Amino acid sequence: MKSARDTLMYNEAQESAATVERQLVQNASLLQSLGERLRAQPPRFIVTCARGSSDHAAAYAKYVFETRLGLITASASPSISSIYDANLKLEGALFLAISQSGKSPDLLRSAQAAKDAGAYVVAMVNVEDSPLAALAHTVIPLRAGPEQSVAATKSYLATLAAILQLTAHWTNDKALHAAIARLPNDLRRGWEGDWSALERGLVDVQNLYVVGRGYGFGAALEAALKLKETCGLHAEAFSAAEVKHGPMALVGAGFPVLFFAQDDGTLENTLSVAAEFRARGARVWVAAPGAQGDDALPLPTGIEPIVTPLLTVQSFYRAASALSLARGYDPDVPPHLRKVTETV
Repeated sequence: MKSARDTLMYNEAQESAATVERQLVQNASLLQSLGERLRAQPPRFIVTCARGSSDHAAAYAKYVFETRLGLITASASPSISSIYDANLKLEGALFLAISQSGKSPDLLRSAQAAKDAGAYVVAMVNVEDSPLAALAHTVIPLRAGPEQSVAATKSYLATLAAILQLTAHWTNDKALHAAIARLPNDLRRGWEGDWSALERGLVDVQNLYVVGRGYGFGAALEAALKLKETCGLHAEAFSAAEVKHGPMALVGAGFPVLFFAQDDGTLENTLSVAAEFRARGARVWVAAPGAQGDDALPLPTGIEPIVTPLLTVQSFYRAASALSLARGYDPDVPPHLRKVTETV
């Protein structure tokens, strides 16, 4: 039987700091040029297109782009092009296609349709010689290296880091550049955080909610997927702004709820929802910088809110790897799944 430190999921997630460090060096010139182009020819709006974990990265990108660039960012369903063959009006848009493999047929069809419709296509891919990379106007390599575990970890965090780097070069935001430069060391600091309380608490449960808001909502989506994928645990993600609009009806004594929070304007609301769930008798865990108490999952302090989800997800991956084994699964070989899903 594997130990928690023997899994590919654990070891590949641990490589995230080195991956971001490599990105910062190897993508700097490319992103500087792309940033100059986007400032000189700003798009009218941004469209993202992705599946699975990559789509959760796109959810993060929406908050980053809309708060830092002021550009409306929408997610395009790949089936609009691959199944319905609709003609989208994308003249003057930036179309951001995100994929680890760059091989899914529906994503390729969508990116080609966007290109044909007049969008500027940027691909974030880990496989640099993939079909998606070949058809894009500009490729931003994720630089994660080979990822053998079926559960994407370092490639997901590399995508979030690439989104931040693109935004920093686009806006010439010195504070954001500084936060990104610190990110590899912050990730190393965060890796040793003790989330064993979550591992113990979820061993015997069957259902839970994962709640985040703003920059942290994509992290909640990603965590819920990984809990299904690697732990056989039915998890659903909600925004802290939406979870009381119906889903709260299921929350009673002992119901497990995992909260992700960052120290920005969403913090007070997220913590108040956590307190309300706790008052209902729910079993609550909170991951937030400086969080205290028996239900606190530690994150380093002094982290920019926009960067916090990367550290949160990294710590979650480590905990999920251990939880998977404790529940009798192998996180590297989820049942019925494979590394590359080629959706039509």
